[in-house]
Amino acid sequence: MRTLIALLGILVLNPVHSQVTDAAQLVRQAMDHWRGMTSHSNMTMTIHRPDWERSMTMISWSKGDKLSLVRVIEPRKDAGNGTLLNDNSMWTFTPRINRIIKIPSSMMSQSWMGSDFSNKDISKSTDIIDQYDHELLGTEERDGHLHYTIQSVPHEDAAVVWGKEILIVRDDFVLIEQQFWDQDGILVKSMKTLEIEEMGGRPVAKVMRMGKVDTLDEWTQLTANSIEFDLELADSLFTLSNLRNPRQ
Repeated sequence: MRTLIALLGILVLNPVHSQVTDAAQLVRQAMDHWRGMTSHSNMTMTIHRPDWERSMTMISWSKGDKLSLVRVIEPRKDAGNGTLLNDNSMWTFTPRINRIIKIPSSMMSQSWMGSDFSNKDISKSTDIIDQYDHELLGTEERDGHLHYTIQSVPHEDAAVVWGKEILIVRDDFVLIEQQFWDQDGILVKSMKTLEIEEMGGRPVAKVMRMGKVDTLDEWTQLTANSIEFDLELADSLFTLSNLRNPRQ
């Protein structure tokens, strides 16, 4: 992993030629910073609506940028619900009906477990790295850190929903905000980091909130209770068999 000093050195040495390359590197570093080589986390997801609110606690594992598993552990009525991602394929498991369902690509933009996160959001797909062009729009110093604003526009042939995304990345690669704009240039929703804390040996977004612009009283908040990085995780953890019958 390149250090921030090396990254800034590239900017200083060749600011015009390397602008897009550096923006792409910042995006990749932000994605890698969150998941590490491998990760294991415990999180609470709170779904808020004007007349009700509910929370669930879940554990998750990830390995590289292709494998991830999320399993609900509380409340009891939701315990065991799980989501598995293996490359571009995604499955869910519901103990109540004892059935594994593969999510078709046409449903990746649908809500995940009734939240404001879509199946695509949860999958942490590398689309934004592989299928977007990135431009560094500017930098700003806030609270003792440099914040980079990056515009990410999908390739013409990219099979993505958004017309563009705007990311704000802190100089320690913490993702501060991610905005999702439609094809008509209208901001639809955004995910913002509300709290940052050192966990697992690095600063991470402890509290993140996703919400649509036109319904400010509806949002979903993810709170990291604990995170560990760079663990030894077997590939057998990320299988349909383990999704249905947890061994870890």
